[in-house]
Amino acid sequence: MTLAPFGTRLRRAMDTRGPLCVGIDPHAALLADWGLPDDARGLERFALTVVEALADRVAVLKPQSAFFERFGSRGVAVLERAVAEARQAGALVLMDAKRGDIGSTMAAYAATYLDPGSPLFCDAVTVSPYLGYGSLRPAVQAARASGTGLFVLALTSNPEGAQVQRAVTAGGPTVAGAVLQALRAENAGERPLGSFGAVVGATLGGTVAGAGVDLDTGGPLLAPGIGAQGATPADLPAVFGDALRNVLPTVSRDVLRHGPDLAALRSAAQQVAVEIHAVTAA
Repeated sequence: MTLAPFGTRLRRAMDTRGPLCVGIDPHAALLADWGLPDDARGLERFALTVVEALADRVAVLKPQSAFFERFGSRGVAVLERAVAEARQAGALVLMDAKRGDIGSTMAAYAATYLDPGSPLFCDAVTVSPYLGYGSLRPAVQAARASGTGLFVLALTSNPEGAQVQRAVTAGGPTVAGAVLQALRAENAGERPLGSFGAVVGATLGGTVAGAGVDLDTGGPLLAPGIGAQGATPADLPAVFGDALRNVLPTVSRDVLRHGPDLAALRSAAQQVAVEIHAVTAA
């Protein structure tokens, strides 16, 4: 079956289920809070509980690959199952892997997450452009071929990111600005939403406006930082301005801490979704 472009599928999911991405981040501390062992069995219970609770109602689920990889092959097997079951239940799956390399290695990363024949096939993956945006070309090509998408790190929510992202390139714009320009070119002419998104932190407040960047790339904007990192849905308009409609806020701990009770997880996600809708629909 040929997939519609990721941007088309994401726009539909955001419009019908609401613009919310929930992370699946099985920190050791969260496993403990859920009364689960810090091993592959606890990981499996955690991940599949989140999928059961949320995959039929939120637009996107975002597993953080590192928390599965730390358990080796058993952890990756859990990740494969979680991805498959989440997609089967109707959620789009964004793999938070932040891969970045060159040549055949980047192509191999792309095949891992964006090839329909892969056991880890997802709807999109996060990637890092800091070996040069051109190093992402194999992933861009794979995404176009399979109807999947990318979210490229641009203005991230961690304070250390500014050292690189706000540096000025030889051509004039900041590094983040150059990444956003490249994404705008990737998404040119795509409707209703391009498939190549940027990661822009919700914690950045009005500093984005002062950074001389245009966030309207024609693609989605993944917005981490709501909840444990200090941002709230009310902060989104100041960060994203006219691009607000294309923002996909992502929340992890503020929802996950309500587990393992299914009803509590669903209620927490619904509350965040209501708060986001109140801001984005205004």
